[in-house]
Amino acid sequence: MVTNPELRERGLALFTELYGNGAGEALRQDMADLCPDFTDISIEWAMGGILSRPGLDAMIRELVVVASCVTLGHTVPQLRAHTQAALNAGASREQIIEAILQLLFYAGGAAVRNALVNVRDILNAPPHGGK
Repeated sequence: MVTNPELRERGLALFTELYGNGAGEALRQDMADLCPDFTDISIEWAMGGILSRPGLDAMIRELVVVASCVTLGHTVPQLRAHTQAALNAGASREQIIEAILQLLFYAGGAAVRNALVNVRDILNAPPHGGK
């Protein structure tokens, strides 16, 4: 269902930058037997159309998405993926923790604690070269 090749190309490039090589194909395979259009929509609209807009850098955008996942409270796979993407975009461990902690009074203590626990292994992993 590719509808805009330019957005797709831009979205795939950003997807690879934030999530690593093969992430787009992994998403495609995950959704292939259920809703393959979800992958195209995510890559073209979300990545190529929204996340690649000017005005905010990738790190800030990823911190915003991490915060949104914390507030929602039920998006653990996305919280983990965007935490890793925030690191890949240049956010420090401390910046991610502070972004999550900032939500204590808005999302609640349980949501903040659960988010910290759910990303503990990502934040405590030794740094590695590359994505």
